[in-house]
Amino acid sequence: MNFELNKSIEILEKTPLVLDTLLNGLSKEWIENNEGKNTWSPYDIVGHLIFGEKTDWIIRIKTILSESENKLFEPFDRFAQLKGNQEKTISQLIDDFKELRTQNLNELNSLNISLKDYNRTGIHPEFGEVNLKQLISTWAVHDLGHLGQISRVMAKQYKNQVGPWINYLGILKK
Repeated sequence: MNFELNKSIEILEKTPLVLDTLLNGLSKEWIENNEGKNTWSPYDIVGHLIFGEKTDWIIRIKTILSESENKLFEPFDRFAQLKGNQEKTISQLIDDFKELRTQNLNELNSLNISLKDYNRTGIHPEFGEVNLKQLISTWAVHDLGHLGQISRVMAKQYKNQVGPWINYLGILKK
């Protein structure tokens, strides 16, 4: 599939709804358990998504689209959510994410991005030059990756309970 902004927005719009449907109302064990040392729980993953909404995607998009000569992106702390407030409920985190994502998509739409803008570039601190099309594609794929991660983390809570069916459950073998 070729990049189309509206196709990326379809995914970005759905992520908060998927999180709400999948996680709201579940017991603490589903939300707080992870896959072991140095892994993230669904709670941690939602926190990570929130941090990205606050400090990453739209800021970098605006950097690329700006007339400034400085196109260098600020480094992103992929683990910031682990250092922050852990007192909110998953429901509160999801509500925060919904609000931030709505604001960011409204801002994205207000930028009136054109086809010629897709190849405008910024400078990633690790990868070097990247273009707008790559950044927005990554935003959508990042969401999908973390939705898959949440499902995998949750599935692994029953890894030792499924018995011989484990042979047919690829999600438990990763």
